[in-house]
Amino acid sequence: MTPQPHPQAGAVVKADDRAHVFHSWSAQDLIDPPAVAGAEGSYFWDYDGRRYLDFTSGLVFTNIGYQHPKVVAAIQEQAGRMTTFAPAFAVAARSEAARLIAERTPGDLDKIFFTNGGADAIEHALRMARLHTGRAKVLSAYRSYHGGTQQAINLTGDPRRWASDSAAAGVVHFWAPFLYRSRFYAETEEQEAARALEHLETTIAFEGPGTIAAIVLESIPGTAGIMVPPAGYLAGVREICDKYGIVFVLDEVMAGFGRTGEWFAADLFGVVPDLMTFAKGVNSGYVPLGGVAISQEIAATFGKRPYPGGLTYSGHPLACAAAVATINVMEEEGVVENARRLGADVVGPALAVLAERHPSVGEVRGTGMFWALDLVKNRETREPLVPYNAVGEANAPMAAFGAAAKQHGLWPFVNMNRTHVVPPCNVSEAELKEGFAALDAALSVADEYTV
Repeated sequence: MTPQPHPQAGAVVKADDRAHVFHSWSAQDLIDPPAVAGAEGSYFWDYDGRRYLDFTSGLVFTNIGYQHPKVVAAIQEQAGRMTTFAPAFAVAARSEAARLIAERTPGDLDKIFFTNGGADAIEHALRMARLHTGRAKVLSAYRSYHGGTQQAINLTGDPRRWASDSAAAGVVHFWAPFLYRSRFYAETEEQEAARALEHLETTIAFEGPGTIAAIVLESIPGTAGIMVPPAGYLAGVREICDKYGIVFVLDEVMAGFGRTGEWFAADLFGVVPDLMTFAKGVNSGYVPLGGVAISQEIAATFGKRPYPGGLTYSGHPLACAAAVATINVMEEEGVVENARRLGADVVGPALAVLAERHPSVGEVRGTGMFWALDLVKNRETREPLVPYNAVGEANAPMAAFGAAAKQHGLWPFVNMNRTHVVPPCNVSEAELKEGFAALDAALSVADEYTV
């Protein structure tokens, strides 16, 4: 579709937004949200007719791009047949969505509890783990993000937690592996994995193994920087959990449904958790949907004992119809395989070339359609391009980088000192080439701040 300018309509949208919409994670008087007129495939455009290649996939959820006609048609068909229904009933779209998800989850994660998104999926996973074990504490990693609800934000390991952290949520944080910025003085991936596992087990010993209900990890951390864990780490966490009777929860909200070139990132590591949360890519975000995939053992806990939790819109028919259509589209069009191939053959090599060209790129890491560039002021010292949690003038280099990307028609995913490359999983090679050209230009601006 060719965007047509409608600046007057855009002005109305912007005025109403600024008058009445309260935006998340923002100082309301300091933001200027773009007014979006439309979106299709890998692009969106504003009311002035400017089109952007979306390297954010919305918020890393449009895994099949915007406005896929088969998913739109499925939502329309479901709306004409049954727009909504209460969660206590068996409904065709809900049952089929659960079946299709369970067929793709690893191991025996065959029971699906539907939520409205990823944060409430985390809330319910932790509730299940605590009730199953009779324990209170949960462990999660620094450099993590698990959602904005009360338990999920306390579980999170980045600065967004600080304002809500009451120190009463039963959460203990630990360091997960990240060799580029190792907390363990490691020199190899093998050392990093071994020392991170030793650190985790020591943390458990000092917290009291009998007090810990769950360890929660993103299979591959997303907004924290897409740090692919070293070989053996997740398997080692699985062994530790088995040793101490701790529930292992994997958060696949961002990494799941093809993003990493597999249906779930857990498949990359051959690991089966006890509980697995999902959302975002399950239906490309077309209608809000999330959930928890539950092992047989934990599901059996609530076989005769009621599970004390639920949501009015759990398994909403429109959302589930969108999930069914999305999963079927991904199968029919080879979207997962496309993400795997492009990640290995196109994205990884292209980003490596950019890293060689630009002194502001300290490290490139990722897999499938899930990549990050760590931007630095100095490659030798690995000093970040901006300080941790920088705002205002301290964040000027990253702000300049982001502005340059947009000027060249690329909408970037910028977080702290990183830019993420997370386009739709069915992006074309031509679109990637366009995006890398814009990224190349933006990185030249970041280079101006290096020493």
